[in-house]
Amino acid sequence: MSDDRSRDRIFWHCRRGLLELDLLLQRFVARHLDALDDGQTAVFVELLEYDDNDLFDMVMKRAEPVNERLSPVLALLRDV
Repeated sequence: MSDDRSRDRIFWHCRRGLLELDLLLQRFVARHLDALDDGQTAVFVELLEYDDNDLFDMVMKRAEPVNERLSPVLALLRDV
């Protein structure tokens, strides 16, 4: 990711009200954000638009992703 403002925005959106999700997203960003391509980054940003409980349920496999194109990034989130 080359744009520092975009990176800062993503970091800010990873701050969540649900502590478990907040910690998971922070670990994900630390491990994977710089390695994501533009498409994966866009999917990650889209995932961050979900409310905490819905996103956490998808990450924990308690709910299916609304769109299958979210699955590869969700798989990365599940591995952190």
